[in-house]
Amino acid sequence: MQTSGKVKKRVRQDLLYRYEVTMTVDSELSRIGISLPKHLLDKFDEIINYRGYSSRSEGIRDAIRSYITYYKWMSDVRGERQGVITMIYDHEQRGLLTSLTDIQHDFMGIIQAMLHSHVTHDRCLEVILVRGDGADLKTLAERLMSQKGVESVKLTTIPIND
Repeated sequence: MQTSGKVKKRVRQDLLYRYEVTMTVDSELSRIGISLPKHLLDKFDEIINYRGYSSRSEGIRDAIRSYITYYKWMSDVRGERQGVITMIYDHEQRGLLTSLTDIQHDFMGIIQAMLHSHVTHDRCLEVILVRGDGADLKTLAERLMSQKGVESVKLTTIPIND
């Protein structure tokens, strides 16, 4: 399978950069546009340079493939399971702490314990120990993930064998 990618234009809008990326797979052509905060793009550039990607498009394709693989893995959480949810978020985001608390109260039947750590002045790390039906664990992780100001949520589970 032949793939290639090329950045068409870069436009600065405040601290966001918008890219129009052309990606080709075999003879199909898909064009997407994305807007990224400068710090995120700078970090992405560091990673693609370190890993030796020939273009940002190649790095974006690899990131999307990894995301799809992770999503498929996370989606297969059937039956009774125990696990952890790790979450990084910006506690300065307006309304986020209230939203996170409300969500956690909605799922208090599956949350066994929580650990909170201040990473920096603005960023917090939470580790949530969970146990219950895999679908409920996944729903909790997805609800946390969907909140504005949440940077990262990872769900790791193991089946409980009776």
